[in-house]
Amino acid sequence: MPRYRVIHKTEYRYGDLVPAGHNLVHLRPRDTERQSCHNFKLTVQPEPATLRQFVDFFGNRATWFSLQEPHRVLRMVTSSEVDVAPYSVPSDLPTIAWEDVASMLEHATDPASLIARQFVFASQYVPRRPELAEYARQSFLPGRPLFDAVQDLTLRINKEFIFDPSATTIGTPVLEVLKRRRGVCQDFAHLQIACLRSLGIPARYVSGYLLTRPPPGKPRMVGCDVSHAWLAAYLPRYGWIDFDPTNAVIPSGEHITLGWARDYEDLAPVKGVITGGHQHTLKVSVDVEPLTTLGTLADSLSLIAARVPTP
Repeated sequence: MPRYRVIHKTEYRYGDLVPAGHNLVHLRPRDTERQSCHNFKLTVQPEPATLRQFVDFFGNRATWFSLQEPHRVLRMVTSSEVDVAPYSVPSDLPTIAWEDVASMLEHATDPASLIARQFVFASQYVPRRPELAEYARQSFLPGRPLFDAVQDLTLRINKEFIFDPSATTIGTPVLEVLKRRRGVCQDFAHLQIACLRSLGIPARYVSGYLLTRPPPGKPRMVGCDVSHAWLAAYLPRYGWIDFDPTNAVIPSGEHITLGWARDYEDLAPVKGVITGGHQHTLKVSVDVEPLTTLGTLADSLSLIAARVPTP
């Protein structure tokens, strides 16, 4: 099982003194059936007057802290070791037609289905709109199995949209992303989630990290890895399956999950309120260091490419 050491550094520099601040962070990798987090540590400077760790509504580990010391710089460093088991799509997935999912969930009473139903509704960054359903319908043909349809939509978004960090902000509406066909991983995750929910399919936002690899013959560059976002869709009688439209893969051994929720608003790595401070600058660096031998992103790509139906 691959093991990683993850170091995430965040630094805010303020243009004026900040007398006090309150912050909520989601920076501890989540424990799941395929992932275990060890030796997690959060260091904050200046030292918080109050710090509390808890589990949020969606089961993610979160930390709230309060700063009462005047400061111009806020630094946060998290470190952890994470075991991630590779994943492959079972060959005997239920072949449920996508049109049947909404009615199945409406009448289901099992705990997994009841939890999944909350991820059908609109949320702050994920609307339900006819335009989004219309874009998805090219993949969601009548009678098509749900997994095949979601997979096809994943590949289409990867092919038809351009990764462009300058094109959007976190507040850019999904419909504008659909129109401009540009954005970043959060945009593509929100877009696909919105498409699925607009068709009555439960989909949740997943936040985490993705290991990046240096070019052949080049050394690893510390701090050059990235925070990442993807999504998971719910397949009745099976459970949740992750999809990464930014990279056209089904996440496996190189995706590290921080947590999941309705959208980015529920799971922002850092958010809070301060008094004073005027303007600020933000600097973030992430380092994901492999501690064991593991497969490549190409291995994950093969998982999804191998299941693309023949036209």
